[in-house]
Amino acid sequence: MEEKRYYATGKRKTAVARVWLKPGTGKITVNKKPLDEYITRETAKMIIRQPFELTGTLGQFDVDVNVCGGGISGQAGAIKHGITRALLEFNPDLRPILKKAGFITRDSRIKERKKYGQRRARARFQYSKR
Repeated sequence: MEEKRYYATGKRKTAVARVWLKPGTGKITVNKKPLDEYITRETAKMIIRQPFELTGTLGQFDVDVNVCGGGISGQAGAIKHGITRALLEFNPDLRPILKKAGFITRDSRIKERKKYGQRRARARFQYSKR
């Protein structure tokens, strides 16, 4: 009998994370590398562990993550979102705790598109009077 795996997709900015949770010792693997090897920034690691700390399930699951797109911050946010959704798959009773912390909501802030006749989304070319 194979142990149950919980799958969820997390998104943030342009990063997309596919997350699998299975009962284990708390080992987190990101793109086939240990978490400490893949993500070196301490704040990003903290963000990833937040859902477990909040629900008191730290060290109960082995996490396998496949993440692509975006940068370190976006990927960390996507992994956090994916872990949150996978935890809800595991136990729907955790929803009020995670909802109150704002982990369930997908952070929809993405880069605004560049407009024509402008340097960037909002930045204009320098105006020259003479």
